Amino acid sequence: MQIISNIALISINETMVVQLVSFLLFVFIINRVMFRPLQDSMSEREDYMTALSREIKDSEQEVSDLVSRMKTQEAAARNDANASRMALEEEGGREAADILAEANREIAELKRKTEADVQSQLNEAKKYLEEESEALARQVMEKVLGRRLSNG
Repeated sequence: MQIISNIALISINETMVVQLVSFLLFVFIINRVMFRPLQDSMSEREDYMTALSREIKDSEQEVSDLVSRMKTQEAAARNDANASRMALEEEGGREAADILAEANREIAELKRKTEADVQSQLNEAKKYLEEESEALARQVMEKVLGRRLSNG
């Protein structure tokens, strides 16, 4: 009986084929179980962020439109005040001052309300994003670790 010595680092035999099939099976399973759901979650989050960004831009545009309308209203109020002052002299001047003061108060109030509304919407969106990101992080950690995490 003669002992044959093989010094090659890699020998192609049935063990290598089994290892290759096992590896490919592992890659297929990990893709189905982990990577696809993770990519879906990331895609949903990206869609949500895009929609939220679009809503913020729309809100900013509405604020800009309101400011423009307020400036137009202020200009109209000034013109009315000047015409009244010219027509009625002293009494018209007093009325113009009252109208202008009221218009400025209304503009300031509308601007304050609009800014508060936009800030409130931004705060709500930030809070929702924080909650969503925490939930997504928890899901990812649970999937990666393969067990539920405690709420501590």
